[in-house]
Amino acid sequence: MDTVGHMIRLLTVSSTLLLHISTVAHCDDEVERETDDSRLVLVVVGASGTAEYGRLFETWAGRWMEAARQGGATAVLIGEPADEEAKEPNHADLEQLRQRLVSFRDTTAHADGAELWIVLLGHGTYDGRLARFNLRGSDVSASDFEQLLDDIKCPTVVANCASASAPFMHKLAAPNRVVITATKSGAEQNFARFGEYLSRAIGDVSLDLDKDGQTSVFEAYLSASRQTDQFYESEGRLATEHSLLDDNGDAQGIRADWFRGIRPVKKPKAAETVDGRRAHQFHLVRSATEQSLPHDLRRRRDALELAVVQLRDRAQHFDNEDEYYGQLEQLLIQLARVYEPAAPASESIGQTLKVQSDAVISRRLR
Repeated sequence: MDTVGHMIRLLTVSSTLLLHISTVAHCDDEVERETDDSRLVLVVVGASGTAEYGRLFETWAGRWMEAARQGGATAVLIGEPADEEAKEPNHADLEQLRQRLVSFRDTTAHADGAELWIVLLGHGTYDGRLARFNLRGSDVSASDFEQLLDDIKCPTVVANCASASAPFMHKLAAPNRVVITATKSGAEQNFARFGEYLSRAIGDVSLDLDKDGQTSVFEAYLSASRQTDQFYESEGRLATEHSLLDDNGDAQGIRADWFRGIRPVKKPKAAETVDGRRAHQFHLVRSATEQSLPHDLRRRRDALELAVVQLRDRAQHFDNEDEYYGQLEQLLIQLARVYEPAAPASESIGQTLKVQSDAVISRRLR
C-alpha cells in the first residue's frame, strides 16, 4: 500500500506544523531550563587502562554532562579522575553506582515525568558467559545491572559504549527501555569508538532528522553508528564494532543501516514492530515546545504516535482500505488535539490546530 508511506509523512509534517503553532503561542523560543530532579543522567567512566584512554573517556563524559545540563536534567558523574593530591582513585565506584540507582528507585522512579539515563564509557569484557563493564575496583556485570534496574519501570535509556557490550542488551532489554550497545556481540572486544560519536551527537540539534527542534536518542544513535562505520572505511580498517539499539524489549536490536533517515527500510523476521519508534521519543535536550508540554500530555502524545506507527505496520492486513484510513484519520486528529491545551491563553490557537490538521488530513484522504 504505497499510500501508507505518504500518510506517515503527513503525520511528520502535521506534527511539525503543530509544534510550530504551539511555540508561537508561547511567544518565546527561549525557555529557562531549571534542573529537573525527576530526570537523572548517570555518566559512568570506567577504568581507562592508559592515560590516553582516560583523556578520551573524560572528554566524552564532559559532553554528556554538558548535554544533561542543557537539558535541565540532574547529572551525576561516577568515576571522576583521581584527586591530584591523593594520587589514588576512589575504588568505590560500584557501590556509588548502586547507591545512586537504589536512591532513584526509592525516591524518584515513580514520580511524574521520571526518566533515567545510564551512560557507560570505558572498556568491557566477555568471558563467554558473563559480560562486564570495567570499573575502577570491582567491575559491574550485565547481571548486576539487571537486578539494579528490575524495579525501575520509568522510561530508561542505557547506553553501553564499551567493547563487548552486546550481552548487556540481552539482559536489560525491556518495555519502556532503550538499550544501546557499541557492539553486536561479546566477541567484539577491541576498543570501541562508538562512544565518541554518540557523545557528540546527543546534544547536537543539527542532527534533528524530523525537524522538530530537538535530537532524539534514536537520531543520535543513527548518526553515531554511521560515523563509526565511516571511521573504519576512511581508515581502510576492518570494522571491529557494530552498534545495536533495542527499544521494543525483544533483545534483538537493529543496526543503523535498517533506516533511510528515520524511516525503516528493513523489517525484522519475528518481531511485530521494528526498533527505533520508542527511542525517537527520548530527548535529553528538549526543545522549548517539548518542555512546555505537561507530563500527562507528553505521555498521551507518545502513546498516540506509537499507535499510528503500529497501525501502519498492520496496514497490509486490512481488507477494507477505508477502514484503515478511517482509523488513521481518527488517530491523527487526536494527535493534533493533544497540543490544544498547550496554548490555553488563546482559544484561536486551539481552533487553528484543529482546522489546519483536519484540512491537511482531508486533502490526503480524498
